[in-house]
Amino acid sequence: MDKFMHSSYDPKDVTVLLKDITGMVEPLPAEKREPLIQSGVHYCEMLPLEYDPSPDYIREYENALKRFSGITARCIAEVSEWIIRDKKAPVLVSLARAGLPAGIMIKHYLEKKYGIDIPHYAVSIIRGRGIDKNAMNYILERHRSESLQFVDGWTGKGAIQNQVNEAMKDYEGVDPRIAVISDPACITPFCGTHEDFLIASSCLNSVVSGLMSRTFLRSDIIGENDFHGAAYYKELEPFDRSYEYINAVEACMEYGDIALDDKPFEYGSGRSETAEVARAFGIADINLVKPGIGETTRVLLRRVPYMVLIAEDAPCEYVAHIIELAREKGVPVKKYPLKCYRACGIIKNMPADT
Repeated sequence: MDKFMHSSYDPKDVTVLLKDITGMVEPLPAEKREPLIQSGVHYCEMLPLEYDPSPDYIREYENALKRFSGITARCIAEVSEWIIRDKKAPVLVSLARAGLPAGIMIKHYLEKKYGIDIPHYAVSIIRGRGIDKNAMNYILERHRSESLQFVDGWTGKGAIQNQVNEAMKDYEGVDPRIAVISDPACITPFCGTHEDFLIASSCLNSVVSGLMSRTFLRSDIIGENDFHGAAYYKELEPFDRSYEYINAVEACMEYGDIALDDKPFEYGSGRSETAEVARAFGIADINLVKPGIGETTRVLLRRVPYMVLIAEDAPCEYVAHIIELAREKGVPVKKYPLKCYRACGIIKNMPADT
């Protein structure tokens, strides 16, 4: 098994259980990847070409960082308190890559407030392929199963939670519930809020995620004893904003008493709304519907969008970066009566012969 993956994160903040595949796979632009994905090639067998943000878009990211760092800090504090209430000595297992900054901030919060050492790992989980079993075995050889706490950035429609639920059937005693900053899908009690708000890290790709690609799994490169893979973008080091984001949020952090809200929520309401959107637009494959601000942003950054829906009551500052991206890419934006979400991205149907 190869050594741990290099990232721009401090190794004291996270142990990245990924194989470094830098230079082994040529990244492809979305226009080439999308037909392949929709014809049956799994997205994890390719790497996306990183989006080069325009100055206008970077300005929207920086505005988001200023506007929403305080909200993000409060959510990090609340989800951290949920975790420590449930697991007295948690081991954080962040889902690469969106979970990494959230996991690092949760680790920092718990260590600073409670004076305890919090192990933190990054592992890969891939929709349709499952979790990295070699990484799970590595962690479980070193920690008690009941101490593991999965972490991600936010929930879309809940596909990754479903994947974790299925994967954990093979790991007795491991809690499958994911802790997130924001849970508009309403599928986990471990969250800072069920509100769909702009988490600034969703605005950018690797430059706010330790300069790592999304995770990769293909048998000609990833052996049976290897961790899942990812590439490191050394050429982007001058543009790295990974700790800029974390530091901005942590500058707003408070460590006083927090009264956790135990009131029940309408479990799975986000999934129901996603299905309603698919029906309304005649979309047979629900995987082409990506609800939530974070997921809509990803559609615009990594896929070929067909349309973006914006909630009728969405405040401008929550969706300004989405509108800017859609304008740059010529993607139609439509107001829609969303309830759980403030935005929803719809991927263009692109058969392989187009």
